[in-house]
Amino acid sequence: MKCCYHPDYHVDLPNTLVGNTVPISKLPLLRDRLLSEGILAPDDLIEPAPIDIATLELVHTREYLHKLTGSSLSIAEQRRIGIPWSESLWRRARLACGGTLLAARTALERGLAGNLAGGSHHAFADHGEGFCVVNDVAVSIAALRSETAIQRAAVIDLDVHQGNGTAAIFAGVDAVFTFSMHGERNYPAAKMRSSLDLALADGADDEVYLAALDRHLPEVLEAARADIVFYLAGVDVAAGDRYGKLALSEEGIRERDRAVIGAIRTRGIPLVIVLAGGYAPTRARTAELHAHAFREAVALERSTGEGAS
Repeated sequence: MKCCYHPDYHVDLPNTLVGNTVPISKLPLLRDRLLSEGILAPDDLIEPAPIDIATLELVHTREYLHKLTGSSLSIAEQRRIGIPWSESLWRRARLACGGTLLAARTALERGLAGNLAGGSHHAFADHGEGFCVVNDVAVSIAALRSETAIQRAAVIDLDVHQGNGTAAIFAGVDAVFTFSMHGERNYPAAKMRSSLDLALADGADDEVYLAALDRHLPEVLEAARADIVFYLAGVDVAAGDRYGKLALSEEGIRERDRAVIGAIRTRGIPLVIVLAGGYAPTRARTAELHAHAFREAVALERSTGEGAS
C-alpha cells in the first residue's frame, strides 16, 4: 500500500492550549509505527509537493486564499480555525492537501492508497474552522473531476464531528455523494446537509455504531455510484476521546475500518484513506488507533493479492 507522507506534515505549534490540544505530533508517530510493524515499507511512502494555488481555487475563494498566502487573516478568522497563522502552518496545509490528491491519483492506478494526514472536513470554500485550513478531500475531488479522471466520487466521513465544510462545498453537486456519520450533540453546533447524515446519541457503543454502519453503508455505495471513495477514518469516536462523546472500543474501531475498507474494495472501487481527527489521552495512543485503518487495508490487500508491484 502506498501512503503519502512528508516530514513537514509536523509543525511546531505554540506552547499554549493550541499546542496541547492539536495532536499534530501523532503523524510522525503513526509513520514510525507503520514502518516498525512492516505494515508499510520505506518505499511505500511517497512524498507530496505543496498543492498549487490554481488547484486550490477549484474549491476555495480567491479572497480566502489571498489572506492565507499574504498572512492577512484577522484574529477572528484565526480563532475560527483554532490555530494561529504561520508560514509553516500554511505550507503544511498545502502539503497535506497535495498528499491527498497524490494519494487519490495513486488509488486510481493501484486501487488503494492513503495519506498520513488529511481529512480537513471543516474547511469551507471561504474560511477555515475546527483546526482545518483547506479542504483536502474536496480539492482532490474537484481536481480529478476537472481533469475528467473521474466523474463521480463519494466521501465516507466517520470522524465523530460532522463534515460540515465538505457538505457545504458539495451541496447540490449530484456527482459527489457525501455521507457523514457523527455525534449528534457535538461540534459543529450548526450542521450542514450532507447527501446522507446519520447522527448518533452520546455514548453510542460498538453495537449501536456498527449496526448503524452496516445498515447504511451498502445504500451509500449503491447511491453514490462512485469512481473513487475517500474514507475519513477519524478515531475520535473512541471511548475516552477528549472531544468525542461516543464510546467505541479499540476493537470496535478496527471492525469499523475493516467493514468500510472491505465493502469498498470488494466492489472494486478505488479507495483513499485519510486520517481526520483523534484526541486520545496521548499522541501515541492516537497514532495506535489511526494505525488500524492501514493494518486492515494492507491485510485485505495481501489476502486478495491486489495492488500493483
